[in-house]
Amino acid sequence: MPGGLQELIHKFEEGEGSRYVKVGALVLTLLALAVVYNAREYRNFAAPEAMDAAQVARNLAEGKGFATQFIRPLSLYLVERRLKGKLAVMSESAPKEQREALLDVLRLKAPHPDLANAPLYPLVLAGLMKMLPFQFAIPAMRERGFERYQPEVLIGLFNQGLFFVSLVLAFFLARRLFDPGVAWVSVAILAGSDLLWRYSVSGLSTMLLLVIFLAVIGCLVRLERGLREEQRGAPWLIAWAVAAGLGVGLGGLTRYAFGWMILPVLAFLAVYGGPQRTRLLSAAGLAFVLVMVPWLMRNYNTCGTLFGTAGYALIQSTENPFPESALERSLGQDLRLETDLTETKLDRVDLREYTRKLLVNLNQIVQVDLPRLSGSWLAAFFLAGLLLPFNSPALTRLRWLTVGSLALLCVVQALGRTWLSSATPEVSSENLLVLLTPLVVIYGVGFFYILLEQMKLPFPELRSLVPVAFGIVACAPMVFTLLPPRHHPLVMPYNPPLIQYVTGWMKPEERLMTDMPWATAWYGDRSSIWLTLNPAQDFQAINDYQAPIHALYLTQITLDRRLQTQLIRGYDRAWGNFFLQVALSKPPEVPSKFPLKYAFTELLPEGHLLLTDRPRWKTPPR
Repeated sequence: MPGGLQELIHKFEEGEGSRYVKVGALVLTLLALAVVYNAREYRNFAAPEAMDAAQVARNLAEGKGFATQFIRPLSLYLVERRLKGKLAVMSESAPKEQREALLDVLRLKAPHPDLANAPLYPLVLAGLMKMLPFQFAIPAMRERGFERYQPEVLIGLFNQGLFFVSLVLAFFLARRLFDPGVAWVSVAILAGSDLLWRYSVSGLSTMLLLVIFLAVIGCLVRLERGLREEQRGAPWLIAWAVAAGLGVGLGGLTRYAFGWMILPVLAFLAVYGGPQRTRLLSAAGLAFVLVMVPWLMRNYNTCGTLFGTAGYALIQSTENPFPESALERSLGQDLRLETDLTETKLDRVDLREYTRKLLVNLNQIVQVDLPRLSGSWLAAFFLAGLLLPFNSPALTRLRWLTVGSLALLCVVQALGRTWLSSATPEVSSENLLVLLTPLVVIYGVGFFYILLEQMKLPFPELRSLVPVAFGIVACAPMVFTLLPPRHHPLVMPYNPPLIQYVTGWMKPEERLMTDMPWATAWYGDRSSIWLTLNPAQDFQAINDYQAPIHALYLTQITLDRRLQTQLIRGYDRAWGNFFLQVALSKPPEVPSKFPLKYAFTELLPEGHLLLTDRPRWKTPPR
């Protein structure tokens, strides 16, 4: 008995059992960190794209298909142009039901197709909503002192689960490339990354995309080893190439901009593929195309463009003529958009605007994003390690892939930057560089261990303590985040009880226009049209010719702008002057030709303006 106990103790101290002890300690640490972080630092969704994806997922879960309640005027224009084209070529003998179905979409009587989101993340969330008891309505008893919206908590926990999966993938990748020491320290630093934790509760698709990206890198590492050691046959190599192409395709269906990663993947196969490069290139490219094409054809059949409204990201936020969100809020009649299957042209944007957008955003990336690439100063170790040659061909080749991907994503991120990055500058779906964080950390820790081997320490015991100190310093941002003071969980102006209170006066089939349609669609579950560029021509075009608008809801997003440069003289001055005319008159006076005549004045002290077609507040909200 004593001998058996001694063997058991030895097994857990130095034998194979020590691995289970380390894994168990890491799991318990992660769970404890998740509890502390969620208790202190949880905040409701702040990114518009997070609410947008969530409401599309709810529509999917309810059997409405890929439909959206966040309706962009640009999307209305694209769908209207496409449907009118179909109706024009439709023969008179076509079934009446078929024509009526098209007209219902045109008049917003049927669910509006989603043209902004890639489909995979909403599809995954829809499955989650089917399995878990999501409670979208806030009970009246919980409105006082409200801090957490239950569906967002569940989505955040799911994304944190994906975060833990990415840590496992990063561990095995680091161990394969370096050794267990580098792997454990890398995972510890990633687990203590404040940046990644913030993404995990943001509601964005970043965690899902991070898992896909690490899976693609794992496929390429296995493929590279098989090519180098020449111990695997062609079918085995082609299978991993197909897996890599499928992974990039799934990433492209999670976030369209990620599809550009097929270029460094194909370049990697072309350079290191050896005699099999033609087969590998064909296999990976074909797998990528087969995954992407069905969804792109759905978009083209719906609106005439391959990527829907997302395909116009290149010309969004150009200083002239489409600053900030002006393009998506335009009905298109004055934009002279010319689209076909292969390209999108806009004759009002010249090459100088594209060049200006690229250079301005690249400057932002180089000065701000690159130094914070890993969420801490560890990016400096990665950049310094680029000067160090490796004896391992796998390390050298993957590092070149990382550098090439970094250069490509910098350009893609700069040209694809839109108003979303301005709405939430620190945590945004347009931040593609955050996907490289695991590789940056792994190579940075590897460079640290190389330096550690050359250090002359006073006594050997310090050699095991230095990596611990290194990891603690690398996680310093997370430590300071968890220290007082605590941030309030609600990110204004997104107050779920207030939004549900306001939208409760609307029937499900009625529509409102607002400056935060992503929030009223998600929290209020109401069809919400984004505020048009002006309260006259564009508003009337929708209200008179497509579908009546029953309410106008303006919030701090519009009303907190600078008075002179934005509200009075900015590109949004039409609505700024409209609000000033209504709010500064006592009692509130609505312009004579505006169809919504009734103002709910109780919201004005909160910085909100609600106009409706009748005094709906005289009856309790639904």
